Amino acid sequence: MKQAIHVRGLTKRYGDVQAVAGLDLDIEQGEVFAILGPNGAGKSTTVEILEGYRSRDSGEVSVLGADPARPTREWRSRIGIVLQTANDAAELTVRETVRHFARYYPSPRDADEVIAQVGLTESAGKRVRQLSGGQRRRVDVALGLVGRPELLFLDEPTTGFDPEARRQFWDLIENLAHDGTTIVLTTHYLEEAETLADRVAVVARGQVVALGDPATLGGRATAKARVAWSEGTVETDTPTATVAELGRRYGGEVPGLSVTRPTLEDVYLRLIEHPS
Repeated sequence: MKQAIHVRGLTKRYGDVQAVAGLDLDIEQGEVFAILGPNGAGKSTTVEILEGYRSRDSGEVSVLGADPARPTREWRSRIGIVLQTANDAAELTVRETVRHFARYYPSPRDADEVIAQVGLTESAGKRVRQLSGGQRRRVDVALGLVGRPELLFLDEPTTGFDPEARRQFWDLIENLAHDGTTIVLTTHYLEEAETLADRVAVVARGQVVALGDPATLGGRATAKARVAWSEGTVETDTPTATVAELGRRYGGEVPGLSVTRPTLEDVYLRLIEHPS
């Protein structure tokens, strides 16, 4: 597959703080790619460099075939950005806001179509200041989509969403990915990354410490299973045999039986503390 983003040896320092320390990253066109990491890990700095909003100290960076340190208007028209915080035009209506931003792009999507896609049709005539926090966040997403981007950056996109709205947004992202949009997602919701992402990178101490699909990240798929029942817990590579032995011991149903493997959260917490 053709690469949308290629990064090698990226570094960025703020005074005595090494925010990014030789980071490597490749993101393919058309994939949903999640970047996870604790505050201060370097993920926000990395994404801002990819977006062309922050300079780098060293390293090779290519985004849609161009160096984001030298952005052109044509290049900027090909990317969409949903920032973690945004200053909106509070006195404009939702429709006026989206139509206004659509004029910045050479081939924008229809404003009402985008408003419907983010679930704001019934609020299209309301002033932005009248919206709830979650609804304002949907306006931010609409502004990121209206330019018909090839590459969409989403920084904590569902902050402030209730569970139903978050699920609706996930459907939107899956539809965009189906249409071929490359999506780079930063999120603190691990369930969101697991649901949406084709691949996940965990960033800690300015470097990628693990990379892979959510199901296998950090050896998750081959980790020992935990078999628990009312009288004990064991970790084993052969959970089926363990359950069968317990069945024979109890002569049938095993009280309180559960079989689990490490969750994405378990793996993530281990990686940011002790990188592999």
